[in-house]
Amino acid sequence: MTETISDSYLQQQRILHQNPNYGVASLSFAPIVADIMRQTGSNSISDYGAGKKRLLEGLKNAGFIPSSYLPYDPVFPEYGEPKCADLVCCIDVLEHIEPELIDNVILELSEITNKLGFFSIHMGPAAKVLSDGRNAHLIQKPSSWWLKKLTDYFEILHLQTHQIMGNGMWLVVAQKESIK
Repeated sequence: MTETISDSYLQQQRILHQNPNYGVASLSFAPIVADIMRQTGSNSISDYGAGKKRLLEGLKNAGFIPSSYLPYDPVFPEYGEPKCADLVCCIDVLEHIEPELIDNVILELSEITNKLGFFSIHMGPAAKVLSDGRNAHLIQKPSSWWLKKLTDYFEILHLQTHQIMGNGMWLVVAQKESIK
């Protein structure tokens, strides 16, 4: 299994997850995710970096209950390993990944994506800091940097900038046929 998070950073994330206001971005994106699932007939959703499962809460609030919700988050080992799904969501996660492990995470996302992916990425600093003083967004790069990373594994179907959490973007991607 490829490393996607170091033990020391996992401890930092456990501390951040004690904050009830950490990991709320999924609530804002849930209506978009619900629309994508309805429009594409996607039945299963893998929530990569699920945190406290706020995406599921947001989907229910948007009037959509997926037939299969598969959370994954290393902070919550009870969720199990990442699982394949029609739609893989990675909301407000990629900017938190350790820079030396981002390629491993993107590869893992591509391996579990059956049809589509929905990724939101904040490109500036976070309001929160880690217990060691670093900004919680370990990767603060522009969209051009992210697109170079993502297009090795995915076709970009839609890209939109947003101000939901400040300077960010969200993308709908499809698995490249040559990768699977």
